[in-house]
Amino acid sequence: MFLGEFSCLGVFYLLVWRDRWRAEPSMAPSAPFNPLLFLPPALCDMTGTSIMYVALNMTSASSFQMLRGSVIIFTGLLSVTFLGRKLELSQWLGILVTIVGLVVVGLADLHSSHDQKHRLSEVITGDLLIIMAQVIVAIQMVLEEKFVYKHDVHPLRAVGTEGFFGFIILALLLVPMYYIPAGSFSGNPRHMLEDALDAFCQIGHQPLIALALLGNISSIAFFNFAGISVTKEISATTRMVLDSLRTLVIWAVSLALGWETFHGLEILGFGVLLLGAALYNGLHRPLLAHLPRHGQESGGTAEREGLLRGESTAINDES
Repeated sequence: MFLGEFSCLGVFYLLVWRDRWRAEPSMAPSAPFNPLLFLPPALCDMTGTSIMYVALNMTSASSFQMLRGSVIIFTGLLSVTFLGRKLELSQWLGILVTIVGLVVVGLADLHSSHDQKHRLSEVITGDLLIIMAQVIVAIQMVLEEKFVYKHDVHPLRAVGTEGFFGFIILALLLVPMYYIPAGSFSGNPRHMLEDALDAFCQIGHQPLIALALLGNISSIAFFNFAGISVTKEISATTRMVLDSLRTLVIWAVSLALGWETFHGLEILGFGVLLLGAALYNGLHRPLLAHLPRHGQESGGTAEREGLLRGESTAINDES
């Protein structure tokens, strides 16, 4: 994940180098900033993602996806508290409707899967970990918005800087993790917390794994660049609302490839999701603008009735 983000830094400097050779440079020079400002968001990204994937092993995928939607609420609250943003009533309503949609989708997944692989205690622990992780992810989004707005950092540079810190930290952590026993929780032959040598061995013997990793690196690089661009141009909460719509794409692809069976309740859930996103992004305003206002209608009717009764003399006298 962090290697994909780190690659954005190379693309950024490549664009800067190419822009310098142009007759009219298009990239504005960025103001100097301390790269360590992006260390806290990188730590939040690393911690939140790790907690979520640990929780995913303890609960069902439907609960995982449903509870991830709570990040929209946390991001909205933190944006109001620490960024001083004032959300309109329609935006709050959009956030709440989006959460309802995620709940409906999660219930549909839960109803269709009937997963009984985990004990109740594991499911509760996993759900609590997911919610805790969303608070950390929301902090990351707000920190990124604060730093990107204040220092006008190019999105590619911001993503690459976070990826650099995350890649270095996790690369160093792989050394002690190689010697920490984890029992059945590890899932590798040596039963250690992480076994990087075994991972490289599997990649060498199975080219499909290497292909999947390259695809993962590329998709993460593009996803984070697009996400932080939305954060810079619009807001952190909008990024989280749009991020929640990934469920629609994942569900559609899963149906097309036969990985998931169709469930009617999911249609309702995705419809509510789209409604919430539309409310938050103000797509309802053009529709309301075309609707005739009751006050204007009644006022126009009264004026027409007055003219028919000959009450226009007062207007003529004033003019």
